[in-house]
Amino acid sequence: MLEEPLGPSEFANHGERVVNGQRLMQASSDILLGWLRVEESPIDAKPRGLLRTPVEGLERLSRHRPAAAEGMAIYGRLCGWTLARAHARSGDRIAIAAYLGSGDVFDRATLEFSRAYAELNGQDYQRLADAVKSGRIKAQTGL
Repeated sequence: MLEEPLGPSEFANHGERVVNGQRLMQASSDILLGWLRVEESPIDAKPRGLLRTPVEGLERLSRHRPAAAEGMAIYGRLCGWTLARAHARSGDRIAIAAYLGSGDVFDRATLEFSRAYAELNGQDYQRLADAVKSGRIKAQTGL
């Protein structure tokens, strides 16, 4: 949680915090999106936390079933797209523009970072290719 480094949330309930964040980031939120504080499930009296997708199970399944691997790849792309969209929607464009100003300092810094990052990616790929070629790791294609 962010409370330790940042102090208490403005929201009394973590569900409310998550829902407000989702409403901020989603293009169109589910009209039924809401929160509820439940100490125990009325069905089995077990405490409940946040739900998540069981990615670990998908990874194991994908090793044996090509369709599962394809589904996992689609799931990963959707997660990435959703995260990128959320970040794009959550910024205050006027505040960001005012912060950046009218000069080209940010543009030059972004270009420098991009070039350095591309170089690092190239080096990482070469290390991976060398490890595959030497047999240190096994690469599987065509999944």
